[in-house]
Amino acid sequence: MSTDRLISGYDHSAVSSSHSLRYGGDAADRIFDELPTAVIESVSRPDASDITPLLLSYTIQLQYKQFKWQLRKKASQVIYLHLALKKRVIIEEFHEKQEQVREFLHSIGLGDHTTVHDEDDPDDGALPIYEGSVKNRNVPSRAALSIIRPAIGKQQTVSDKAKSAMQGYLNHFLGNLDIVNSREVCKFLEVSRLSFSPEYGPKLKEGYVLVKHLPRLAEDYTCSGCCLCHFCSCWGKNWRKVWLVLKPGFLAFLDNHLDNKLLDIVVFDVLLFEGNDEVYLAQDLKERNPLRHAFKVSGENRNIKLRTTTHAKVIEWVSAINAVGLKHSESWCHPHRFNSFAPTRGLVEDGSLAQWFIDGKAAFEAIASSIEGAKSEIYMTGWWLCPELYLRRPFDNHSSSRLDILLEAKAKEGVQIHILLYKEVSLALKINSLYSKRKLLNIHENVKVLRYPDHLSTGIYLWSHHEKLVIVDHKISFIGGLDLCFGRYDTTEHRVSDLPSFLWPGKDYYNPRESEPNSWEDTLKDELDREKYPRMPWHDVHCAVWGPPCRDIARHFVQRWNHAKRSKAPNEQKIPLLMPQHHMVLPHYLGRSKDIDIERKIWELNPAEISRKDSFSSQTPPDGIPLLLPHEATDPDSSTVENKVNGFSSSKYYSTQLSGHNTDLQSAKLVAVSESDLQAGDNWLAKHEQTCNIQSTDEVTDVGPRTLCQCQIVRSVSQWSAGTSQTEDSIHRAYCALIEEAEYFIYIENQFFISGLSEDEVIQNRVLESLYNRIMRAHEEKKCFRVIIVIPLLPGFQGGVDDGGAATVRALMHWQYRTICRGESSILQKLCSKLGPIAHEFISFFGLRTYGRLIDGGPMVTSQVYSVSIKSSFGKLIFMYVLRILGMVDISS
Repeated sequence: MSTDRLISGYDHSAVSSSHSLRYGGDAADRIFDELPTAVIESVSRPDASDITPLLLSYTIQLQYKQFKWQLRKKASQVIYLHLALKKRVIIEEFHEKQEQVREFLHSIGLGDHTTVHDEDDPDDGALPIYEGSVKNRNVPSRAALSIIRPAIGKQQTVSDKAKSAMQGYLNHFLGNLDIVNSREVCKFLEVSRLSFSPEYGPKLKEGYVLVKHLPRLAEDYTCSGCCLCHFCSCWGKNWRKVWLVLKPGFLAFLDNHLDNKLLDIVVFDVLLFEGNDEVYLAQDLKERNPLRHAFKVSGENRNIKLRTTTHAKVIEWVSAINAVGLKHSESWCHPHRFNSFAPTRGLVEDGSLAQWFIDGKAAFEAIASSIEGAKSEIYMTGWWLCPELYLRRPFDNHSSSRLDILLEAKAKEGVQIHILLYKEVSLALKINSLYSKRKLLNIHENVKVLRYPDHLSTGIYLWSHHEKLVIVDHKISFIGGLDLCFGRYDTTEHRVSDLPSFLWPGKDYYNPRESEPNSWEDTLKDELDREKYPRMPWHDVHCAVWGPPCRDIARHFVQRWNHAKRSKAPNEQKIPLLMPQHHMVLPHYLGRSKDIDIERKIWELNPAEISRKDSFSSQTPPDGIPLLLPHEATDPDSSTVENKVNGFSSSKYYSTQLSGHNTDLQSAKLVAVSESDLQAGDNWLAKHEQTCNIQSTDEVTDVGPRTLCQCQIVRSVSQWSAGTSQTEDSIHRAYCALIEEAEYFIYIENQFFISGLSEDEVIQNRVLESLYNRIMRAHEEKKCFRVIIVIPLLPGFQGGVDDGGAATVRALMHWQYRTICRGESSILQKLCSKLGPIAHEFISFFGLRTYGRLIDGGPMVTSQVYSVSIKSSFGKLIFMYVLRILGMVDISS
């Protein structure tokens, strides 16, 4: 008898409840809501001389809606399936008669006092009883017996008869929706509740395996008595049976194929390649016991050992998993441009959209609108998050826009909210993430919060999570420099006063240069005397992205969340693991179904509607965007970003001499234009002549157009922050590469500017070296080239430069001056030594400042504008085409 019975012989849960024994159940609980199709493609036998019919193997091609998958089953497995279905029918008939007895006893007045109880029938609240005849759900035995009849004759004749017999048997149970949704058939077809969820990608391999790294359940100790348990001792030493699901982006571990609770997950990431040696996700393991068959899966800096019933199944799993990793163009296991985990999006019409927001007012209002429209989940992370922050102002007129109130309303609607906070070193920072965590957890049970990292246990003191993300329903992501915290809301006017309180209530009237609050308990109580101290204006930029870039960002959040969960709360059941949604164009989505229409709907929208500039709209692109069909390579719309605008002359844009002393930065605006717009040729300039003009401050809008874009998500992560197998520095690589490729100018606006030249052994990042090389190349080529760098006049920490407690301020200023102008390692000294006085014609540094009155008739006061917005912008065609890095990473070491 073959031991290839999927590990357990039969599921004990199959006889645990009379309700669970019924076929199908509610439509919402079913895996199949319409009948799948199956075709026997081939029949084979292990040995041509072996005529045993039970050893025949059948290759079965199945399709359900747009999902296709292939099974390889032996005739013996089909017979086991048939016996299990027969057993189910017998038990179900018994329970139906039991129900009739109960009704009879109740009708004669004995129902309230007498019960008919079956020890094998606990009330677990499972599926309701199917109202119908058991006979209608019976598969006749003659259909199964015909499978073992074609055993004598020529090989081709036997194969043809076996193929016809198996096809006939499959048609019996695949023609009944209740039988198809039974536990036994779903297991035989290797399907689960994750199989046909389009957001997770195509259906790949699934099945039961044994794992050792998960806690073993009590029911796992009950042995079914199968030969596998006796001879392989497979249940010993805390091995646990789980349902393994392979998807293009991850490997999921479920308790069983009818359960969607995630026990563990391996999110695929860039593998560590050593030289030319290929590194694989899965590897076959040699066991000392020849009756044990195991393989290893590597990912997220972990190695997980798995066992299955036969060596053939090991080969199948290893091949399937590695096939996912070896698809270079689609795989997450190979690095992309800048060694990023994410590929460039928008090279074809994949629904990639972007929109920018200048300063907090525009960004916060857009984030509030998206949160209000959330349907399923919200992901949030930040360096600092304040639950009492108002996202719309004046705050008195928008009380419902307070962040905790917004989240509470969505949580009560069933939206799952996951918030990852940076756990600060309390001696150095006063952001009090513990207070924020407690406030957020008190909102609703659907709000889950983690703080990370634990500094003592991890030894992480010099690095922080500095990214600011809000992701809604995997459809729209907000990314940029704005934390959802006090002091960040601002308008383009950058006012220094607010008396009486109108825009900035309580501690939101913020100036870290003067004072940092010692307590966040009473957030509506002023920390600063508004008649004495100005607030520090905050100039920043944020961005919203839709389509595949959004899902790339969500995938990054899932990796960080899962790593924090395993590190901080591995046994906390209330803190779930997350699954990343699929981002790629699915090649097998070529047909149509009533549920999914893969027409390229977004490209039928009015371009003027997509790129309107009046205000942010929370309306997202069509839900089918991740399933769009790609263009062929010959499609003119899929041309790359290297196309140039014919006949364009940039000389007239260089008539203004830039100087660090006489340039009015508020009189000019750089307009970022979609790269795809450049592909229209000469008509582009006429089409956008108004957009590309230099505008005065009064005409500048704080909300950009929502436009089709080509973009790539880059990041900075390592093992401690995201559990990756290697450090990813794609942000740093992108900085350096785009600087060196810039043609006419570079604009950098950053909170810090700390970098090193190639000979600098102290500061490791090489942004400064790239700037130096690009300037020297411009000088050698005798071309006009400018670098404009805007940084705050003083770091945003409390204390004057000479104050005893301002060591942080002095340290930051030391390293910034060391980068800019002090010492041989500074860029100005090195440029001046090579170029002389003309070095200042290539690079200039600026700081922003504003002024106003705190009270009517009072004296004039001034304050620096804290600038942390555009991390880098690199122009090819000035004012017409801007390559931009927008995010939250400072230029510092």
